Parts: sequence; C-alpha cells; structure tokens
Amino acid sequence: MTRGLFRYDVTTCETKIIPGNYGFIAQLNEGRHLKKRPTEFRVDQVLQPFDEKKFNFTKIGQEEVLFRFEQSNDYTSRFFPISPVNADSNSPNVVAINVSPIEYGHVLLIPRVLDCLPQRINHENFLLALHMAKEAAEPFFRLGYNSLGAFATVNHLHFQAYYLSTPLPVEKSPTQIIMIGNKELSDRGVIVSQLLNYPVRGLVFEGGIKLRDLSDAVANSCICLQNKNIPFNVLIADCGKRVFLFPQCYAEKQALEEVSEELLDTQVNPAVWEISGHMVLKRRKDYGGASDENACRLLCEVSLSEERFEEVKAHILEAAHLHDTGSEENSANKEESLHEPHSPHVASNFPQDCVVLQ
Repeated sequence: MTRGLFRYDVTTCETKIIPGNYGFIAQLNEGRHLKKRPTEFRVDQVLQPFDEKKFNFTKIGQEEVLFRFEQSNDYTSRFFPISPVNADSNSPNVVAINVSPIEYGHVLLIPRVLDCLPQRINHENFLLALHMAKEAAEPFFRLGYNSLGAFATVNHLHFQAYYLSTPLPVEKSPTQIIMIGNKELSDRGVIVSQLLNYPVRGLVFEGGIKLRDLSDAVANSCICLQNKNIPFNVLIADCGKRVFLFPQCYAEKQALEEVSEELLDTQVNPAVWEISGHMVLKRRKDYGGASDENACRLLCEVSLSEERFEEVKAHILEAAHLHDTGSEENSANKEESLHEPHSPHVASNFPQDCVVLQ
C-alpha cells in the first residue's frame, strides 16, 4: 500500500455479518466502484478471442507480480527465492496482486501469462487452480472464477483468490446428492450434489481419488457451459476438496431490461464472491440497509429458473459422464443423500484486518 500499487486501502472497508438465516457478509467498498477497471468486451458471448489491444495481464507492472506458481509433485508447498530459467519458464504461471482488492491477500492466478490465453477453462488450467488451493492448505483461502458474461472484467485467463476468515454462506448451505458417476467415474469417487435452500441454484463437486478426478469432472462441465454460451461462476473451497458451479443469467436479464431499477442502481455486479455470499456493496445506503431480503432479491435474479436449471444440469451430467440418481431413487434415499453443511472453523492465525466481526 505504501508503494502506491493499490487503488485504495481495502483494510479500511467496513465489513459486517448481516443478521438472518444465511449469514451473508456485507462489505462497503466505495473505492472498487470508483476506481475498478471497466469491462472492455461483449457480455453476451462466453467465448471470445484474446485481443492484445485491450487491457491484459502482460501490461501490468513487474512490481505487481508476487511469484511464479508451479504445482508440486507431492502437494507440499515450497518457496524458492531463486529459480533457474528453463523451457517451462517461457510462459510461467504467475501470482499477481489485485490492484482493486476485495479482501486480505486478494491475488490473481494467471496461467501461462505470456501465452495470452482468453478467459476460458480447460483441463490443465483448472487443475492448476485446484493445486493452488490444495497447496495453500488454508480453508479460508478460496479461489474464484468468472466466465465472460458472468462478470469477468478482463479477457485474459485468470482466477482470483483471497482470504476471508469466516465461512461463506454457500459453504454452509445443505446439499443433496443428485449425480453419481458411471462405472469409471464412480470408481474415482467423484460425487455431485445440488444446493438446497440457497437463493442461487448450483452444483457442488467433491471427492475423487486423485485431484485430477475432481478437476476433470468440473472442467468437463465448464467446457460444456462455455460451448453452449452459458455464463457461469466457480468457487473452489475447502483447500480444493469442494467446487461450487453456478450457471447464471444476470447479464442476460440486464440486456433484456428484466432487472429492476432498484437493483441496477446498486451497481452490484453479482460475480463469484457475491454469489457465494460475500456482498461487495458500493453505496453506504445499501450497506446500512443490508438485509437477508435484499441479498436474496439480488441473488434470485442471478439464478436460472428451475426449468432452465434442469436443462443445464442435464447438459452437465452428459458432459461430465454422470447420470442423475433419478427422482424415485432420490426420494427413497432422501435422508441418506442429504448432506449437512460443513464449513471451516474461524482461524486464529489471521491478521486482525481480515477477521470479520460477528
């Protein structure tokens, strides 16, 4: 901050837990609204080519880059202050600061930065993100991904990540198993559930004998959504053990003028963090009036309708080589397939600035 790299001091932003059933977290972040970089591409196409004329991460200053990240072979984190240059160094995976941060330690993971990849998920870059979550070994460090059309603001492949020392509301939401793998995938231990009693319809992927088992199931699903031009957001939680996938339609509703002026006036763009329950508010009056009802009103506009979600879910099932357990089986095994939420305990090793007061 003293070097002038950040656009505002996020540690001065007010934060609180909103009373209610969900425990939404509200932050007043007026600086992000006034100083964040505007979107420079179309929001109605999930897949768009990289455009070197637009802002991209090859244009950031060297002082914004923290370190290079490469996955380890044994999931053990190591730091090398000096690393030799080799063939793999030509386009490294880098971790850079987010100059418009939301929370403590807000960084960007930029895979193969010099290859100028557009914002789209594939098997290798998603596995890299899971490795980062696993090797961080801290449940309060989450990674997020926004597709184009789901409030990514830069069309250059990147994931976001930051620390927040309180459970996110979506992490506490109950789920119900709805998908099981085919013989090959079920042997790998991947389980897919659906969120229950949460304002945004979404899926939860977990399990897998190897990290790649989970990664491939999620990546296949994301690739399917990309190819069908369905915007989506992804949250990687629990040190890479759980992945939340949210198809969404807020930008589409905006274009069709189906979002109320009241919501538009808040200028809140519901990306992965807002959908997960961390509401980044840009006006003091919205922060002062933050409530369960207001948060749910926004998130309900983000969510696909039940009918549309079922259609999209079917596409995901097919792409991930999964099949629905079926309504009869779901009904018969409802008690067995219901999962109570499990969320991380409040950590004691965080700087005071990133502790949310309840």
